[in-house]
Amino acid sequence: MAITSMSPLFLFPIFGIASADDVAKSYMDDIISLVLGSFILALAVEHYNIHRRLALTITSLFCGDPLNPPLLLLGICGTTAFVSMWMHNTAAAVMMIPVATGVLQRLPEGDSVHPDVRRFCKAVILGVIYSAAIGGMSTLTGTGVNLILVGMWESYYPQEKPISFSSWFFFGFPLALLLFFALWGILCLLYCSKNSEKALAAYLDRAHLKRELELLGPMAFAEKMVLTVFGLLVVLWMTRSLTNDVPGWGALFQDRVGDGTVSVMMATLLFIIPNKKNEGEKLMDWNKCKKLPWNIILLLGAGFAIAQGVQTSGLADVISANLDFLKTAPFLAIAPLVCLVSGTITEFASNNATTTLVLPLLVELAESMRVHPLLLMVPGAIGAQFAFLLPTGTPSNIVGFTTGHIDIKDMIKTGVPLKIVGIAVLSLLMPTLGEVSSTIN
Repeated sequence: MAITSMSPLFLFPIFGIASADDVAKSYMDDIISLVLGSFILALAVEHYNIHRRLALTITSLFCGDPLNPPLLLLGICGTTAFVSMWMHNTAAAVMMIPVATGVLQRLPEGDSVHPDVRRFCKAVILGVIYSAAIGGMSTLTGTGVNLILVGMWESYYPQEKPISFSSWFFFGFPLALLLFFALWGILCLLYCSKNSEKALAAYLDRAHLKRELELLGPMAFAEKMVLTVFGLLVVLWMTRSLTNDVPGWGALFQDRVGDGTVSVMMATLLFIIPNKKNEGEKLMDWNKCKKLPWNIILLLGAGFAIAQGVQTSGLADVISANLDFLKTAPFLAIAPLVCLVSGTITEFASNNATTTLVLPLLVELAESMRVHPLLLMVPGAIGAQFAFLLPTGTPSNIVGFTTGHIDIKDMIKTGVPLKIVGIAVLSLLMPTLGEVSSTIN
C-alpha cells in the first residue's frame, strides 16, 4: 500500500494531470504535519508505558465485576469519542489505539485463540476508529471537515450569520450521541456473544488489573511531562480558532499557523525536555522514532494528490454534472441523497479532500435549486465523515487497520449498517433540530 501510494508522484506528471512540484506538495501539508507530530507524541506515550497505565485504568473502571465485555467496550469507545470532541479525530485515534492495544495485549494470540477473544479484539479496534470519527462530528474543533464547512459558509455568504461553536454543538452533539450508541449496539451484536464473558474473564479480572496498576507505582517525571505536553497540545488545538466574536490565539499570527504547526512544535519539545532518568537524555530522541508509520503518511499524501487531480483533470465538472438528478428529488430526500453521494466519495479520498471538492458543487446546486445552501452543505460535510468502509477513507481507519486485528471485511460488515443509521439520523435531524440550531447565536 505504501509503494502504491507513491504512484501519483510519477503518474500525474506523465499524464499531464499536475506538475511534479504540485503533486509533491500534497505529500506534506498541514494535515500531514499534524499526523507526523501526533505520531511522535504517540511514540512517547508508548515508550513510557503511559498507554499501559491508561489501559489498565480504563479496563479496571469498566470491565465490571464479574466481567462485562459490552460495558468494557462502552468505556473504551466512550473515552475515545470524548477525546475526539476536543482534538482532531486522527490525533484521538492515534492516542487511543495504543491504549486499546494495551488492553488487547493481555489477551492470548495465535491461531488457537478462542474465536470470542478474536472477535472482541476486532470490536475494540473498530470501536476506537469509528468512535474517533463520531466524536469529532459533535464540535467544530473535532475535525477539519467542520472547520472547512464553516470557512466555506463564511466565504460564500459573508452577509449571513456565521456558524458558531454553540449552534453547531446543539446540532452535532445529538447527532454524534445517536451514532455512538448505534455503533456500540452494532459492535455488541456482531462481536460480543454470550460466551465472550467466559473467554475473556481469565485475562481481564478487575482485582488483578488493580494490582497491576498499583505495581506501576506513581507516575515518574517523564510520564508527567509527556502528559503535560499532550495536554498543552490539546489546549492549543482547541483555542487556535474559536469564533468570529472570540478569535483564538491563531489571530495573533494572522491565522498563518495550523494544527500541524502546533503538533510539530509540541513534538519538538519532547526532544528538548530532559527525562531526568539518565544524564543528558531527553524525553525523545530520533532512535525512538524509527517506528514512525511512514506508510500511513504516504497514503495520506496520495489521497490529497488524488483529490487535487480530480479538480485539475476536469473530473470535478463531470461529477457536478451528474449531480443534476438532485434537482428533481423531493425536499425531504435531498439531505439523505447528498449525504449518500458525499459518503460514497469519501471512501476513496480523505474527509477533508472530499469536503473541499463537494461543498463548492453543492453551493452551486443549492442556488440553482433555490433552496437554503446549508440544506445541502451540512449533509455534504457530515456525509464526508461517514468513511466507515475502507482504510483509505480517513487516517483513523488506517491507524486501526495497521494493528492487524481487523481487515476490510470487518470494516464493511460494521460500516454498512453504521452508515445506514448515520444517513437515517441525519435525515431526521436536518428538518427538525437543524432548523432550531440555526437560530442559536
